[in-house]
Amino acid sequence: MNIAVIGTGYVGLVSGVCFAELGNRVICVDKDTRKIDILNSGGIPIYEPGLKELSEANRAADRLAFTSDLPGAVRQSDIIILAVGTPPLPNGEANLSYIEEAALEIAEAMNGYKIIVVKSTVPVGTNERLSDLIRRRTKHLFDSVSLPEFLREGSAIKDSLQPDRIIIGVDSPLAADTMVELHKPLTEQIVVTDIRSAEMIKYASNAFLATKISFINEIANICEKVGADVTQVAEGMGYDKRIGPAYLKAGIGYGGSCFPKDTRALIQIAGHVDYDFKLLRSVVEVNQGQRFNVIRKLETIFGGELQGRTVAVWGLAFKPNTDDVRDSPALEIIQFLVENGVKVKAHDPVAMGNFQALFGKEGVEWCNDALETAQGADALCLLTEWEEFADVDLKQLQSVLNRPILIDGRNVFEEEDLLGTNFVYYSVGRPSLNQGVKEQLPALPFVQNL
Repeated sequence: MNIAVIGTGYVGLVSGVCFAELGNRVICVDKDTRKIDILNSGGIPIYEPGLKELSEANRAADRLAFTSDLPGAVRQSDIIILAVGTPPLPNGEANLSYIEEAALEIAEAMNGYKIIVVKSTVPVGTNERLSDLIRRRTKHLFDSVSLPEFLREGSAIKDSLQPDRIIIGVDSPLAADTMVELHKPLTEQIVVTDIRSAEMIKYASNAFLATKISFINEIANICEKVGADVTQVAEGMGYDKRIGPAYLKAGIGYGGSCFPKDTRALIQIAGHVDYDFKLLRSVVEVNQGQRFNVIRKLETIFGGELQGRTVAVWGLAFKPNTDDVRDSPALEIIQFLVENGVKVKAHDPVAMGNFQALFGKEGVEWCNDALETAQGADALCLLTEWEEFADVDLKQLQSVLNRPILIDGRNVFEEEDLLGTNFVYYSVGRPSLNQGVKEQLPALPFVQNL
Protein backbone atom coordinates (compact mmCIF):
# COMPACT_ATOMS: atom_id res chain seq x y z
CA MET A 1 0.00 0.00 0.00
CA ASN A 2 1.06 3.62 -0.52
CA ILE A 3 1.12 5.46 2.80
CA ALA A 4 1.95 9.02 3.84
CA VAL A 5 2.71 9.63 7.50
CA ILE A 6 2.35 13.28 8.52
CA GLY A 7 4.65 14.05 11.43
CA THR A 8 8.02 12.48 12.22
CA GLY A 9 7.80 12.70 15.97
CA TYR A 10 7.98 9.58 18.07
CA VAL A 11 4.75 7.96 16.91
CA GLY A 12 4.95 9.03 13.28
CA LEU A 13 8.55 8.02 12.70
CA VAL A 14 8.30 4.62 14.38
CA SER A 15 4.99 3.88 12.66
CA GLY A 16 6.28 4.93 9.25
CA VAL A 17 9.43 2.82 9.51
CA CYS A 18 7.47 -0.22 10.69
CA PHE A 19 4.82 0.08 7.96
CA ALA A 20 7.68 0.15 5.45
CA GLU A 21 9.15 -2.94 7.10
CA LEU A 22 5.88 -4.72 6.27
CA GLY A 23 6.51 -4.05 2.56
CA ASN A 24 4.47 -0.87 2.10
CA ARG A 25 5.73 2.23 0.33
CA VAL A 26 5.87 4.95 2.98
CA ILE A 27 6.60 8.67 2.75
CA CYS A 28 7.17 10.41 6.10
CA VAL A 29 6.46 14.14 6.08
CA ASP A 30 7.52 16.91 8.45
CA LYS A 31 7.59 20.70 8.24
CA ASP A 32 10.81 20.75 10.22
CA THR A 33 13.39 20.62 7.44
CA ARG A 34 16.16 20.08 9.98
CA LYS A 35 14.59 16.76 11.00
CA ILE A 36 14.07 15.77 7.38
CA ASP A 37 17.72 16.54 6.61
CA ILE A 38 18.81 14.37 9.55
CA LEU A 39 16.60 11.50 8.38
CA ASN A 40 17.73 11.75 4.77
CA SER A 41 21.36 11.69 5.88
CA GLY A 42 20.78 8.41 7.74
CA GLY A 43 20.34 9.89 11.22
CA ILE A 44 17.47 9.60 13.68
CA PRO A 45 16.30 12.69 15.63
CA ILE A 46 15.02 10.60 18.57
CA TYR A 47 16.58 7.81 20.61
CA GLU A 48 14.86 4.48 20.13
CA PRO A 49 16.82 1.21 20.10
CA GLY A 50 16.91 -0.41 16.65
CA LEU A 51 15.11 2.38 14.82
CA LYS A 52 18.14 3.69 12.93
CA GLU A 53 19.01 0.26 11.54
CA LEU A 54 15.42 -0.45 10.48
CA SER A 55 15.12 2.97 8.84
CA GLU A 56 18.35 2.53 6.88
CA ALA A 57 17.32 -0.94 5.65
CA ASN A 58 13.97 0.29 4.34
CA ARG A 59 15.45 3.37 2.73
CA ALA A 60 17.94 1.12 0.96
CA ALA A 61 15.04 -1.06 -0.22
CA ASP A 62 13.31 2.04 -1.62
CA ARG A 63 10.26 1.54 0.62
CA LEU A 64 10.83 4.56 2.88
CA ALA A 65 11.33 8.24 2.05
CA PHE A 66 11.39 11.48 4.02
CA THR A 67 10.21 14.85 2.75
CA SER A 68 8.83 18.25 3.75
CA ASP A 69 6.55 18.25 0.67
CA LEU A 70 3.16 17.41 2.18
CA PRO A 71 1.07 17.97 -0.98
CA GLY A 72 3.35 15.71 -3.02
CA ALA A 73 3.22 12.95 -0.41
CA VAL A 74 -0.58 13.15 -0.19
CA ARG A 75 -1.02 12.94 -3.96
CA GLN A 76 1.20 9.82 -4.14
CA SER A 77 -0.56 7.98 -1.30
CA ASP A 78 -3.83 6.18 -0.71
CA ILE A 79 -3.65 6.18 3.09
CA ILE A 80 -2.77 9.39 4.95
CA ILE A 81 -1.80 8.92 8.59
CA LEU A 82 -1.91 11.95 10.87
CA ALA A 83 0.69 11.58 13.63
CA VAL A 84 1.34 15.20 14.59
CA GLY A 85 1.66 16.33 18.18
CA THR A 86 -1.30 17.21 20.39
CA PRO A 87 0.56 18.76 23.34
CA PRO A 88 -1.35 19.78 26.47
CA LEU A 89 -2.68 23.28 26.91
CA PRO A 90 -2.29 24.94 30.34
CA ASN A 91 -5.74 23.64 31.40
CA GLY A 92 -4.82 20.05 30.46
CA GLU A 93 -6.81 19.88 27.24
CA ALA A 94 -5.14 18.62 24.07
CA ASN A 95 -3.92 21.33 21.72
CA LEU A 96 -5.52 20.44 18.38
CA SER A 97 -4.18 23.37 16.38
CA TYR A 98 -1.36 21.36 14.76
CA ILE A 99 -3.53 18.46 13.68
CA GLU A 100 -6.22 20.80 12.37
CA GLU A 101 -3.62 22.68 10.33
CA ALA A 102 -2.32 19.40 8.91
CA ALA A 103 -5.86 18.26 8.06
CA LEU A 104 -6.51 21.46 6.11
CA GLU A 105 -3.26 21.02 4.17
CA ILE A 106 -4.25 17.44 3.32
CA ALA A 107 -7.63 18.63 2.07
CA GLU A 108 -6.00 21.18 -0.25
CA ALA A 109 -3.66 18.50 -1.67
CA MET A 110 -6.17 15.70 -2.26
CA ASN A 111 -6.41 14.42 -5.83
CA GLY A 112 -8.83 11.52 -5.32
CA TYR A 113 -10.27 9.15 -2.72
CA LYS A 114 -8.12 8.84 0.42
CA ILE A 115 -8.35 7.06 3.76
CA ILE A 116 -7.40 9.63 6.39
CA VAL A 117 -6.20 7.99 9.57
CA VAL A 118 -5.75 9.78 12.89
CA LYS A 119 -3.01 8.12 14.93
CA SER A 120 -2.41 11.13 17.18
CA THR A 121 -4.03 10.95 20.60
CA VAL A 122 -7.09 13.18 20.37
CA PRO A 123 -10.25 13.83 22.43
CA VAL A 124 -13.43 11.97 21.61
CA GLY A 125 -15.13 13.59 18.64
CA THR A 126 -11.94 14.95 17.05
CA ASN A 127 -12.12 12.68 14.00
CA GLU A 128 -15.57 14.03 13.21
CA ARG A 129 -14.32 17.58 13.69
CA LEU A 130 -11.38 17.00 11.33
CA SER A 131 -13.65 15.35 8.76
CA ASP A 132 -15.86 18.44 8.74
CA LEU A 133 -12.82 20.67 8.20
CA ILE A 134 -11.57 18.53 5.31
CA ARG A 135 -15.00 18.19 3.73
CA ARG A 136 -15.31 21.97 3.47
CA ARG A 137 -11.99 22.21 1.61
CA THR A 138 -12.16 19.36 -0.92
CA LYS A 139 -14.56 17.90 -3.47
CA HIS A 140 -12.91 14.48 -3.23
CA LEU A 141 -14.33 11.57 -1.27
CA PHE A 142 -12.51 10.24 1.78
CA ASP A 143 -13.06 8.04 4.80
CA SER A 144 -11.93 8.74 8.35
CA VAL A 145 -10.29 6.21 10.63
CA SER A 146 -9.20 6.36 14.26
CA LEU A 147 -6.09 4.22 14.80
CA PRO A 148 -4.84 4.80 18.37
CA GLU A 149 -1.23 3.91 19.11
CA PHE A 150 -0.01 1.96 22.13
CA LEU A 151 3.76 2.29 21.76
CA ARG A 152 6.08 2.23 24.74
CA GLU A 153 9.21 4.32 24.38
CA GLY A 154 12.24 2.07 24.50
CA SER A 155 10.37 -0.90 23.00
CA ALA A 156 8.38 0.85 20.28
CA ILE A 157 9.55 -1.30 17.38
CA LYS A 158 8.52 -4.49 19.16
CA ASP A 159 5.21 -2.91 20.13
CA SER A 160 4.62 -1.92 16.50
CA LEU A 161 5.56 -5.23 14.90
CA GLN A 162 4.23 -7.47 17.68
CA PRO A 163 1.26 -5.54 19.10
CA ASP A 164 -1.08 -6.82 21.80
CA ARG A 165 -3.99 -5.65 19.67
CA ILE A 166 -4.92 -3.23 16.91
CA ILE A 167 -7.88 -0.91 17.42
CA ILE A 168 -9.55 0.43 14.28
CA GLY A 169 -12.33 2.97 14.66
CA VAL A 170 -14.21 3.36 11.40
CA ASP A 171 -17.68 3.92 9.91
CA SER A 172 -16.93 2.76 6.36
CA PRO A 173 -16.79 -0.93 5.32
CA LEU A 174 -14.26 -0.13 2.58
CA ALA A 175 -11.93 1.68 4.97
CA ALA A 176 -12.40 -1.05 7.57
CA ASP A 177 -11.41 -3.78 5.10
CA THR A 178 -8.37 -1.80 3.95
CA MET A 179 -7.11 -1.12 7.48
CA VAL A 180 -7.64 -4.72 8.56
CA GLU A 181 -5.67 -5.89 5.52
CA LEU A 182 -2.86 -3.46 6.36
CA HIS A 183 -2.55 -4.80 9.90
CA LYS A 184 -3.17 -8.51 9.30
CA PRO A 185 0.57 -9.32 9.13
CA LEU A 186 0.97 -8.00 12.68
CA THR A 187 -1.67 -9.79 14.74
CA GLU A 188 -5.01 -11.55 14.68
CA GLN A 189 -6.16 -9.40 17.61
CA ILE A 190 -7.80 -6.69 15.51
CA VAL A 191 -10.78 -4.93 17.06
CA VAL A 192 -13.00 -2.83 14.81
CA THR A 193 -15.15 -0.27 16.61
CA ASP A 194 -16.97 2.95 15.91
CA ILE A 195 -14.72 6.01 15.73
CA ARG A 196 -15.62 7.56 19.09
CA SER A 197 -15.07 4.29 20.94
CA ALA A 198 -11.60 3.94 19.38
CA GLU A 199 -10.71 7.46 20.49
CA MET A 200 -11.88 6.62 24.01
CA ILE A 201 -9.98 3.29 24.14
CA LYS A 202 -6.65 5.14 23.94
CA TYR A 203 -7.43 7.44 26.87
CA ALA A 204 -9.04 4.69 28.93
CA SER A 205 -6.05 2.38 28.46
CA ASN A 206 -3.47 4.95 29.53
CA ALA A 207 -5.61 6.14 32.43
CA PHE A 208 -5.94 2.59 33.72
CA LEU A 209 -2.20 1.92 33.51
CA ALA A 210 -1.47 5.22 35.25
CA THR A 211 -3.94 4.17 37.95
CA LYS A 212 -2.07 0.89 38.49
CA ILE A 213 1.20 2.81 38.92
CA SER A 214 -0.25 5.27 41.41
CA PHE A 215 -1.99 2.44 43.25
CA ILE A 216 1.19 0.42 43.77
CA ASN A 217 3.03 3.56 44.84
CA GLU A 218 0.38 4.20 47.49
CA ILE A 219 0.76 0.59 48.61
CA ALA A 220 4.54 1.14 48.76
CA ASN A 221 4.06 4.16 51.02
CA ILE A 222 1.91 2.08 53.37
CA CYS A 223 4.43 -0.77 53.25
CA GLU A 224 7.12 1.59 54.54
CA LYS A 225 4.98 2.34 57.57
CA VAL A 226 3.80 -1.18 58.39
CA GLY A 227 7.00 -3.08 57.61
CA ALA A 228 5.89 -4.93 54.47
CA ASP A 229 7.91 -5.28 51.25
CA VAL A 230 6.12 -3.83 48.22
CA THR A 231 8.08 -5.99 45.77
CA GLN A 232 6.73 -9.12 47.47
CA VAL A 233 3.26 -7.60 47.67
CA ALA A 234 3.33 -6.76 43.95
CA GLU A 235 4.54 -10.25 43.06
CA GLY A 236 1.73 -11.83 45.02
CA MET A 237 -0.83 -9.55 43.42
CA GLY A 238 0.54 -10.12 39.93
CA TYR A 239 -0.21 -13.84 39.91
CA ASP A 240 -3.92 -12.99 40.05
CA LYS A 241 -5.02 -13.13 36.41
CA ARG A 242 -7.54 -10.39 37.09
CA ILE A 243 -4.69 -8.04 38.05
CA GLY A 244 -1.53 -9.15 36.24
CA PRO A 245 2.07 -8.16 37.04
CA ALA A 246 2.52 -5.29 34.56
CA TYR A 247 2.78 -1.73 35.89
CA LEU A 248 3.03 -2.87 39.51
CA LYS A 249 6.59 -1.71 40.07
CA ALA A 250 6.82 0.90 42.80
CA GLY A 251 8.98 3.95 42.24
CA ILE A 252 8.85 7.72 41.99
CA GLY A 253 5.94 7.86 39.57
CA TYR A 254 5.24 8.00 35.87
CA GLY A 255 6.30 10.67 33.40
CA GLY A 256 6.83 10.99 29.66
CA SER A 257 4.66 12.19 26.82
CA CYS A 258 1.61 9.97 27.30
CA PHE A 259 0.42 9.23 30.83
CA PRO A 260 0.63 12.77 32.26
CA LYS A 261 -0.93 14.35 29.17
CA ASP A 262 -3.61 11.72 28.63
CA THR A 263 -4.77 11.54 32.25
CA ARG A 264 -5.20 15.29 32.44
CA ALA A 265 -6.91 15.37 29.05
CA LEU A 266 -9.38 12.66 30.08
CA ILE A 267 -10.22 14.64 33.22
CA GLN A 268 -10.99 17.60 30.95
CA ILE A 269 -13.03 15.44 28.55
CA ALA A 270 -15.11 14.22 31.49
CA GLY A 271 -15.51 17.77 32.76
CA HIS A 272 -16.89 18.94 29.42
CA VAL A 273 -19.78 16.50 29.84
CA ASP A 274 -20.32 17.51 33.47
CA TYR A 275 -18.64 14.46 35.00
CA ASP A 276 -16.07 14.77 37.78
CA PHE A 277 -13.56 11.94 37.30
CA LYS A 278 -12.56 11.82 40.97
CA LEU A 279 -10.56 8.60 40.71
CA LEU A 280 -8.33 9.93 37.94
CA ARG A 281 -7.85 13.23 39.75
CA SER A 282 -6.48 11.24 42.67
CA VAL A 283 -4.20 9.24 40.37
CA VAL A 284 -2.65 12.47 39.09
CA GLU A 285 -2.33 13.88 42.62
CA VAL A 286 -0.66 10.71 43.93
CA ASN A 287 1.80 10.67 41.04
CA GLN A 288 2.73 14.29 41.56
CA GLY A 289 3.42 13.73 45.23
CA GLN A 290 5.31 10.48 44.76
CA ARG A 291 8.29 12.08 43.04
CA PHE A 292 8.79 14.39 46.03
CA ASN A 293 9.40 11.43 48.34
CA VAL A 294 13.00 11.76 47.18
CA ILE A 295 13.07 15.32 48.50
CA ARG A 296 11.40 14.35 51.77
CA LYS A 297 13.97 11.63 52.36
CA LEU A 298 16.83 14.03 51.68
CA GLU A 299 15.34 16.57 54.08
CA THR A 300 15.04 13.93 56.80
CA ILE A 301 18.59 12.71 56.26
CA PHE A 302 20.01 16.20 56.52
CA GLY A 303 17.76 17.41 59.33
CA GLY A 304 15.76 19.69 57.07
CA GLU A 305 18.83 21.65 55.92
CA LEU A 306 19.63 21.10 52.25
CA GLN A 307 21.45 24.32 51.48
CA GLY A 308 25.13 23.82 50.77
CA ARG A 309 24.83 20.06 50.22
CA THR A 310 26.00 18.34 47.06
CA VAL A 311 23.54 15.84 45.60
CA ALA A 312 24.28 13.55 42.66
CA VAL A 313 21.43 12.59 40.32
CA TRP A 314 21.54 9.47 38.16
CA GLY A 315 18.98 9.57 35.36
CA LEU A 316 17.13 12.41 33.64
CA ALA A 317 14.88 10.58 31.16
CA PHE A 318 11.46 9.57 32.47
CA LYS A 319 12.38 5.91 31.83
CA PRO A 320 15.38 3.98 30.47
CA ASN A 321 16.02 3.37 26.75
CA THR A 322 14.65 6.74 25.70
CA ASP A 323 15.88 10.33 25.57
CA ASP A 324 12.40 11.67 26.38
CA VAL A 325 12.42 13.96 29.42
CA ARG A 326 8.89 15.32 29.09
CA ASP A 327 7.34 15.45 32.57
CA SER A 328 10.27 13.45 33.92
CA PRO A 329 10.38 13.40 37.74
CA ALA A 330 13.98 14.60 37.47
CA LEU A 331 12.82 18.01 36.21
CA GLU A 332 10.92 18.91 39.36
CA ILE A 333 13.33 17.20 41.73
CA ILE A 334 16.38 19.00 40.35
CA GLN A 335 14.50 22.29 40.13
CA PHE A 336 13.59 22.04 43.82
CA LEU A 337 17.14 21.17 44.84
CA VAL A 338 18.69 24.03 42.88
CA GLU A 339 16.17 26.53 44.23
CA ASN A 340 17.01 25.42 47.77
CA GLY A 341 20.74 25.97 47.49
CA VAL A 342 21.84 22.43 46.67
CA LYS A 343 24.75 21.83 44.33
CA VAL A 344 23.46 19.25 41.83
CA LYS A 345 25.62 16.97 39.72
CA ALA A 346 23.74 14.99 37.06
CA HIS A 347 24.21 12.38 34.36
CA ASP A 348 22.06 10.44 31.90
CA PRO A 349 23.39 8.14 29.16
CA VAL A 350 21.31 9.70 26.35
CA ALA A 351 18.93 12.39 27.64
CA MET A 352 21.35 15.14 28.71
CA GLY A 353 20.77 17.34 25.66
CA ASN A 354 16.98 17.14 25.82
CA PHE A 355 17.02 17.80 29.56
CA GLN A 356 19.24 20.86 29.16
CA ALA A 357 16.95 22.16 26.40
CA LEU A 358 14.03 22.15 28.88
CA PHE A 359 15.82 22.92 32.13
CA GLY A 360 18.69 25.08 30.93
CA LYS A 361 22.40 24.44 31.31
CA GLU A 362 22.96 26.70 34.32
CA GLY A 363 22.75 25.63 37.94
CA VAL A 364 23.76 22.00 37.43
CA GLU A 365 27.14 20.34 36.94
CA TRP A 366 26.71 18.03 33.95
CA CYS A 367 28.87 14.90 34.20
CA ASN A 368 30.12 12.32 31.73
CA ASP A 369 29.48 9.10 33.62
CA ALA A 370 28.01 7.61 36.79
CA LEU A 371 31.12 7.70 38.99
CA GLU A 372 32.10 11.23 37.96
CA THR A 373 28.61 12.32 38.97
CA ALA A 374 28.91 10.72 42.40
CA GLN A 375 32.40 12.09 43.10
CA GLY A 376 32.31 14.19 46.28
CA ALA A 377 28.50 14.13 46.65
CA ASP A 378 26.81 14.06 50.05
CA ALA A 379 24.01 11.87 48.67
CA LEU A 380 23.11 10.08 45.45
CA CYS A 381 19.58 9.89 44.01
CA LEU A 382 18.87 7.24 41.36
CA LEU A 383 15.89 8.46 39.31
CA THR A 384 16.08 6.38 36.10
CA GLU A 385 16.93 2.68 36.06
CA TRP A 386 19.51 2.71 33.28
CA GLU A 387 21.63 -0.45 33.03
CA GLU A 388 24.75 1.70 33.39
CA PHE A 389 23.68 2.56 36.93
CA ALA A 390 22.57 -0.95 37.87
CA ASP A 391 25.98 -2.31 36.84
CA VAL A 392 28.04 0.08 38.98
CA ASP A 393 30.38 -1.49 41.55
CA LEU A 394 28.82 -0.27 44.80
CA LYS A 395 32.09 -0.53 46.74
CA GLN A 396 33.75 1.71 44.18
CA LEU A 397 30.73 4.01 44.28
CA GLN A 398 30.99 4.26 48.06
CA SER A 399 34.66 5.23 47.78
CA VAL A 400 33.94 8.30 45.61
CA LEU A 401 30.94 9.63 47.53
CA ASN A 402 31.53 12.11 50.30
CA ARG A 403 28.92 10.27 52.37
CA PRO A 404 27.56 6.79 51.57
CA ILE A 405 23.92 7.80 51.15
CA LEU A 406 21.95 6.26 48.28
CA ILE A 407 18.28 7.00 47.57
CA ASP A 408 17.11 4.41 45.05
CA GLY A 409 13.94 5.80 43.51
CA ARG A 410 13.51 2.79 41.22
CA ASN A 411 14.37 -0.14 43.53
CA VAL A 412 17.31 -1.13 41.34
CA PHE A 413 19.47 -2.69 44.03
CA GLU A 414 18.83 -5.72 46.23
CA GLU A 415 20.13 -6.60 49.67
CA GLU A 416 22.87 -8.85 48.28
CA ASP A 417 24.16 -5.95 46.17
CA LEU A 418 24.70 -3.88 49.30
CA LEU A 419 26.53 -6.54 51.32
CA GLY A 420 30.03 -5.43 52.25
CA THR A 421 29.19 -1.74 51.90
CA ASN A 422 28.30 0.91 54.45
CA PHE A 423 25.53 2.56 52.50
CA VAL A 424 22.68 4.35 54.15
CA TYR A 425 20.19 3.04 51.62
CA TYR A 426 16.60 4.01 50.96
CA SER A 427 14.34 2.37 48.41
CA VAL A 428 10.61 2.61 47.76
CA GLY A 429 8.33 0.47 49.90
CA ARG A 430 11.01 -1.88 51.26
CA PRO A 431 11.51 -0.81 54.89
CA SER A 432 13.16 -4.03 56.03
CA LEU A 433 15.91 -3.56 53.47
CA ASN A 434 16.28 0.11 54.33
CA GLN A 435 16.39 -0.61 58.06
CA GLY A 436 18.75 -3.56 57.70
CA VAL A 437 21.34 -1.52 55.86
CA LYS A 438 20.92 1.47 58.10
CA GLU A 439 21.69 -0.52 61.23
CA GLN A 440 25.19 -1.04 59.88
CA LEU A 441 25.82 2.70 60.32
CA PRO A 442 25.63 3.73 63.98
CA ALA A 443 27.88 6.69 63.07
CA LEU A 444 24.86 8.37 61.44
CA PRO A 445 22.24 8.32 64.22
CA PHE A 446 20.39 11.32 62.78
CA VAL A 447 19.10 9.22 59.91
CA GLN A 448 15.56 8.27 60.85
CA ASN A 449 13.30 5.57 59.51
CA LEU A 450 11.21 7.08 56.71
